[in-house]
Amino acid sequence: MTDINAQMIFLAFFGVAAVWFGVIVFRTHSMVRSALALLFSQTAVGLMFLVMQAEFLGILQIMMMATEMSVMAIFMVMFMMDPGGMGAMDMTHQKRLSLWVGGVGLVAALAVSLLADWGPPATDIPGAAQQTAELGRDLLGRSMLIFQSAGLTILTAMVAATMVAIVPNKEPGK
Repeated sequence: MTDINAQMIFLAFFGVAAVWFGVIVFRTHSMVRSALALLFSQTAVGLMFLVMQAEFLGILQIMMMATEMSVMAIFMVMFMMDPGGMGAMDMTHQKRLSLWVGGVGLVAALAVSLLADWGPPATDIPGAAQQTAELGRDLLGRSMLIFQSAGLTILTAMVAATMVAIVPNKEPGK
């Protein structure tokens, strides 16, 4: 078996795993299990990056999603009434509208992928090290302010959400 065939097999396996765990996110009755399924789905996407020799993006995806899903699971356990899903809970809302929007999105994505003029395939592809260096230059150059602003916004939103969710203690007699 050549390296290309093995690479395609692993890419297909991790792609199917990502979609499967993405479906599980909406099929479980537990918010924690849903968060873990989303973590596994995004980890499979990170592994797809690794298979495609985009090591920086793969490791970044896995590290970022592991942290994000851990924080999300902790917040769900702290603030939800039934994070374990022992009660009757439905993870989907507005099912008919969701199905229509999903179907329209699928048709639009297929139309774009099949009807767009993608141009000729790339003939000269730089190695993985060169691609990583170019990505680093781009991220640390013109995109740095955008990423820093997004990080600060997310942190502010997390702190604000926590402050809104916490019930202040009232001193007795006041």
